[in-house]
Amino acid sequence: MRRTASGSHKAATRSQVSAGSQEEAPGGGPTVLRILLGSQLRRLRESRGITREAAGYEIRASGSKISRMELGRVSFKERDVADLLTMYGVADADEREALIGLARQANNPGWWHHFSDVLPGWFQSYLGLEAAASLIRTYEIQFVPGLLQTPEYARAVIMLGHAGATAEEINRRVEVRKHRQQILTRPGAPQLWAVIDEAVLRRPIGGVEVMRQQIEALIEAAKLPSVRLQIIPFHAGGHAAAGGPFAILRFPEPELPDVVYVEQLTSAIYLDKREDVDHYAMAMERVCIDAEPPNHTPEILGKLLHEVGRPA
Repeated sequence: MRRTASGSHKAATRSQVSAGSQEEAPGGGPTVLRILLGSQLRRLRESRGITREAAGYEIRASGSKISRMELGRVSFKERDVADLLTMYGVADADEREALIGLARQANNPGWWHHFSDVLPGWFQSYLGLEAAASLIRTYEIQFVPGLLQTPEYARAVIMLGHAGATAEEINRRVEVRKHRQQILTRPGAPQLWAVIDEAVLRRPIGGVEVMRQQIEALIEAAKLPSVRLQIIPFHAGGHAAAGGPFAILRFPEPELPDVVYVEQLTSAIYLDKREDVDHYAMAMERVCIDAEPPNHTPEILGKLLHEVGRPA
């Protein structure tokens, strides 16, 4: 569910800067730092009754630029932040420096910046959110979730969508998968709660041996304290999220709303309006109920592993 901030804007600023000042903190990624700073600037502007258009004029920009800044979708110039703080009546030197410092940190590129040649901008935004999340709930109907894919399985999936790509490009995309997966074993790892349709595990992506290795990897992943894995069996019939895969991300900062991520072939949708998030959260709750309990997962995967490669 979407969460809202409470208390004075000074208190919010202190907690945000504290979260952002630790480079290895779960919430320390540039994407979330931009969102935190943007939301704080929005609260300051609204508390003074200033329109986006007036704020945009102050920094020689448009109201739409202010909107993108407040949503954390663009980088920040320190001069612009300083000018906006002056306009919003923020005179306290410590508070100004904290927010300007946050802008400075938010402009540091994430690890995925080094893979920008093979990653579209809309997916880089997701990687920033994923790296900062404290809880990732995902539902998949076609592929094993990227955070749980073996390199061989990932390569087979990538080749399906990039048949004309060079070997080097495929290798770099596989490397992205490996980098993403490091969040599951780092200190303060986010909780991954994945619900997978049985069809995912019976679809021989990459061939029999690749699928055997992938199922074995899922058995091991299910043992991690940061992973909860459920499987929806065929006999469950239809269910609430049959329309397609999606993910819901929650962040440690209470000021940030949950975000729903829905990937398409050439783009993605990011939803954070309460009614949208609630709708997907209810669908996720339903599929978790329809799926087998997490403690049944090792047994189910063990049976599937025994069946893989068996003649039809």
